[in-house]
Amino acid sequence: MPHHTHDGIDWAARLHAMRRYGSLQSEALSSVARRLVAPLPDSPVVMDVGCGAGSMSVPLAAALREHGGGVLVLVDATPELLDAACTAARAEADGAVSVKPVLADLAAEDPLSFTGPVELIWGSRVVHHLPDQLRGLKRLVSALAPGGWLALAEGGLETRFLPWDLGVGEPGLQDRMAAARASWFVSMRENMTGTVRLPVGWNVALADAGLGEISAFSFVVDHPAPAKQLVRDWAVDRLTWLADITGPSLHPADRDALRRLLNPADSEYLGAREDVFLLETDTVHVGRRR
Repeated sequence: MPHHTHDGIDWAARLHAMRRYGSLQSEALSSVARRLVAPLPDSPVVMDVGCGAGSMSVPLAAALREHGGGVLVLVDATPELLDAACTAARAEADGAVSVKPVLADLAAEDPLSFTGPVELIWGSRVVHHLPDQLRGLKRLVSALAPGGWLALAEGGLETRFLPWDLGVGEPGLQDRMAAARASWFVSMRENMTGTVRLPVGWNVALADAGLGEISAFSFVVDHPAPAKQLVRDWAVDRLTWLADITGPSLHPADRDALRRLLNPADSEYLGAREDVFLLETDTVHVGRRR
């Protein structure tokens, strides 16, 4: 039986796509991990919440190894993802970092029960999947040691990967799908049990959760066209997911275009096009426990 979280998404079914995406982000995430680990004390405890398939778990393990060692706690509510992240992180740690997997639901369990106070908590696009986001933030803050850091990758710019005019259907398909995805996201949150709005920006939310020294920085993932096959395969993953969640709200002409773009036998198959790319900017919001 597939394991579903509060958002109703079958994350286990997305394991391979998440691994592919993580490999394309690895260089940028490695730089972010080193930046976040550098100011930590010796032998720190670091937690990766909502670790997924390990996109950031591996860079964090490498950064901790270079830092002289420590403990890396991986937390996720989907067993298949947690197992994948743990295996990858342990391979990268090479015995220099202790990797501890924790199967848990952040909306229902106190992170302090997973381990002792931690020096750094990383969460990428996970808090917005919790019914009560501010409550989730406060739970994370409570798990920090005094002076510990919380770093959340939330927001940024819309991921781009398609040319404006694909020659299939009307131009501007990606923009129409982005608007439909935004509507899907609103519905996804509204359908969660116990959902609570968070009507402020992330910097304000971190302050409301009790953090100080709040700042933010952004990082870019850029794989320009003509891209390697891995990018094209990722683009097929991305478009397939977008088609699944937005299809019912799209115009029939757009659905016809999607069928052609996602059909390996079609001359316009996305996985064989030379004009596919990946360009995204993610923002990391950082705060420190007083």
